[in-house]
Amino acid sequence: MLHHLSIQNYATVDSLEIELKTGMTVLTGETGAGKSIILGALGLTLGDRADKTVVRTGAIKTDICAEFDTSKINAAQAWLEENDLDADGDSSQCILRRVVNNEGRSKGYINGSPVTMASLKALGEMLLDIHSQHEHQSLLQRSTHQRLLDEFGVKAKTLSNLQTTWKQWQKNHQQIQNLSNQSDEYSAQSQLLSYQLSELDELAIAENEFSELETEHKLLNSADETIASVQSALAICGDDEEKNINGMLQQALAILQELPEKTKRIDNIIKLLETANIQLDEAVSDLRSYTDDFHANPQRLDEVNSRLSILHNVARKHKVSPVELSALIASIREQLGRFQNSDEELEILTANDLLLRTQYQQLASNVSKQRKTASKKLAKQVNAQLQNLGMPNAELEVRLQSLDSESPSLIGMESAEFLVSTNPGQDAKPMIKVASGGELSRISLAIQVITAQTSQIPSLVFDEVDVGIGGGVAKTVGQLMRDLGKTTQILCVTHQAQVAGQGHNHFLVSKLSHSGCALSQIRELADDEKVKEVARMLGGENLSDESLAHAEQMVATS
Repeated sequence: MLHHLSIQNYATVDSLEIELKTGMTVLTGETGAGKSIILGALGLTLGDRADKTVVRTGAIKTDICAEFDTSKINAAQAWLEENDLDADGDSSQCILRRVVNNEGRSKGYINGSPVTMASLKALGEMLLDIHSQHEHQSLLQRSTHQRLLDEFGVKAKTLSNLQTTWKQWQKNHQQIQNLSNQSDEYSAQSQLLSYQLSELDELAIAENEFSELETEHKLLNSADETIASVQSALAICGDDEEKNINGMLQQALAILQELPEKTKRIDNIIKLLETANIQLDEAVSDLRSYTDDFHANPQRLDEVNSRLSILHNVARKHKVSPVELSALIASIREQLGRFQNSDEELEILTANDLLLRTQYQQLASNVSKQRKTASKKLAKQVNAQLQNLGMPNAELEVRLQSLDSESPSLIGMESAEFLVSTNPGQDAKPMIKVASGGELSRISLAIQVITAQTSQIPSLVFDEVDVGIGGGVAKTVGQLMRDLGKTTQILCVTHQAQVAGQGHNHFLVSKLSHSGCALSQIRELADDEKVKEVARMLGGENLSDESLAHAEQMVATS
């Protein structure tokens, strides 16, 4: 609900602060005092158009703030969270702000963050509805008709299931389209990859084969040099009969071992030389074994050269390095597997499309039946209220228009529109074409009274719903709005005492002259002041005992 409204430098308003409560709040005052100006300022916070003429003469800018409690408005809380506009993570409070400078430039804010006018409108439609001759009239929008009808007579769970199924169906359908569009491309790529993989498989390239061949090639290419070096090392270590390391090491050991007296340090040296002798014998043995096993192999060298050449050529063809050939083969196999899986995925998606289509049609058919029943019931109840509101010839029709069955919609298989006829013999037409401002307000009131228990909009504003009526009808209008105020916050601008007397809360708007400028002001009336204001509305400025008594009775019986 709307808690607080702050208006700075708007039209004839210098500065106003209004604390609003639950129930029915009435705004009264002389013609031209600024009642509708206040509602116009409120409309700006909801995204209405603005230009420099709204800025009070002599001021730099207009600044308007509206504070709402959204703790019971799930749609608004979800919208704020989704758009990261909840204040410090708290989506139960919301402040809409509009600033217009004297050059006509306008800015909008939600909880202190700058937003577009579209965002103000989107959120505003969830918070408050203004029924007046201003632009912000949701009952002129077919989307509102659809929402009110569905809230009135369609089970919320059924409608939610319909929308969820539709979204899943559309997502599934889009995936089918994407795969189908790619099928020709996939086919061509699959053929190419199959040919490449066949060619590579014929080569039977082993893991790390290129690196191992390169190592072997280097060894075979230097075989003669390797053999000569090994033989030289073997001669030095032990095969040279005249002089070798093994013989000299044996001589050194014999000399030390023949010492008559050996210190501990000499014993350690002898042990080291004995260990060295053992290791040298092992090295000589390995060198001899190596010379026996290793031979130059020109034929194998040719084979290795040939294989390396093949691997280089195929790597060049595929624009990779030879060491990357194994990874290339794995990548091609993976891509081919993905293309083959896409065919299977398409089959699954196609089957799922049929399942979702069937589920959607069943849910949509159920929703259609509920809408048909609800449309008749809603029209009947609204028309009964219109009779009480002084519109005996008015008749509301809720028309359901079938949608293209080939293009399923999020809302189902039909759209709803409220049509109205205000004169006998007149065909029912869209509300915007046949209803005047006052008529529209009363029609809106009748609809809101009926849908109040199911509507999700917590605050309603009615601007001069009593235009052209009086007496008992005006009293009925007041009673209806007071009853509506039990479940919905009502803000009503009225010229009728019978309506004003029904209010739970009463504000008086007046205009005074200050420094040659006309300024509007507003204040909440106490109970005795409320009686005087209702009496003024009944009999004029000169209050009589009769008008005061009548006014007191009207306020007391409300």
